[in-house]
Amino acid sequence: MPAHIIADDTEALAVAAALAAEFRAGAAARDAGRRLPREELDRLSASGLLAVTVPAEHGGADVTVATLAEIFRLLASADPSLAQIPQSHFAYVNVIRRQGTEEQRKFFFAELLAGRRLGNAQSEAGTKHVQDIRTRLEPRADGSYVLTGVKHYSTGALFADWIPVLARAEEDNLHVACVPRDAAGLTVLDDWDGMGQRTTAGGTVRLEGVEVPADRVFPHHLTFEGPQLHGAVAQLLHAAIDAGIAGGALAEAAEFVRTKSRPWFESGVETAAEDPLLIQRFGELALQVRASEALLRDAAHAVDAARADLTDDTAAEASIAVAAAKVRAAQAAVEVAGALFEVAGTRSALNSLNLHRHWRDARTHTLHDPTRWKIQHIGRYVLNGTRPPRHGLL
Repeated sequence: MPAHIIADDTEALAVAAALAAEFRAGAAARDAGRRLPREELDRLSASGLLAVTVPAEHGGADVTVATLAEIFRLLASADPSLAQIPQSHFAYVNVIRRQGTEEQRKFFFAELLAGRRLGNAQSEAGTKHVQDIRTRLEPRADGSYVLTGVKHYSTGALFADWIPVLARAEEDNLHVACVPRDAAGLTVLDDWDGMGQRTTAGGTVRLEGVEVPADRVFPHHLTFEGPQLHGAVAQLLHAAIDAGIAGGALAEAAEFVRTKSRPWFESGVETAAEDPLLIQRFGELALQVRASEALLRDAAHAVDAARADLTDDTAAEASIAVAAAKVRAAQAAVEVAGALFEVAGTRSALNSLNLHRHWRDARTHTLHDPTRWKIQHIGRYVLNGTRPPRHGLL
């Protein structure tokens, strides 16, 4: 069955809200049993949400970045693992949009509109740092390439139709090679063993002499030669996931206190929800969530504004706004998910309830990249007017 084609931002948000409600029901059980969300991802593909950033001239809704961020926040409030899987999908849609030829865009945008999924084979383990990419894309005489390397944390690869692989080619320039999931020489291992984000299947991808036609390769290094929003959009989606985790944890904590927690005997009230100290704490936690959501919206609007008028200055403003949103959302996710036990009481720690999944997801996802460096770039920008670097992680 072909995927539905979403018409506009309003429909995209309505579809995301409906799917979030559907996915929320089974999230705890999927996490507890580490049941990979294959059926749910098929529902996501069929819904048309994975094609909402396809440009209008290619038949897509071309939604705003603000809408895309809200889609991710909604999905993450229900199931953060499920929300993280398409994060790289949208990051690489941007690579195709910015660096693809007309023929490449035509082909891949048609794939997206048909419900195809892009995965991720980007990070490598055991190298000097995250930008030390050693996977090689070697040119051949006929213009094609051979791809060799090992990737880790490859979220989405197990479920993908196409796997974008970050590799170095001539002169060590970064390229993205889009490889079919069933390509000869490509192996995807489901060996992710994280304490949180357990059903993302962010495992290992091995590439052993994988043949890649020339028209499946994108010159990603060109992305960073001028003002760009690649990093801002990718990081904004991570911030949206963290904000979603915080909101989901707060909602479940409130429901637990209303329906299951007992009041402390010294409070003199009949229900835990009437306890003034708990009311105070919930107010504090709600401020954390609201602040993260507000900064997320502010950052998304800054990115949309920069898309409309992309300059060094607007790109810098967008990156700094996203950095602020990411810092606040990461802090909120960890604090609120941990405070769930503080406000809900002893029973909330029962393993059978699996409420600890909120904290495990928050603690794991917020390790994606250090917020301390984002704070550094914010400070340099505010104090000295130093624009953030164009390395794709800001």
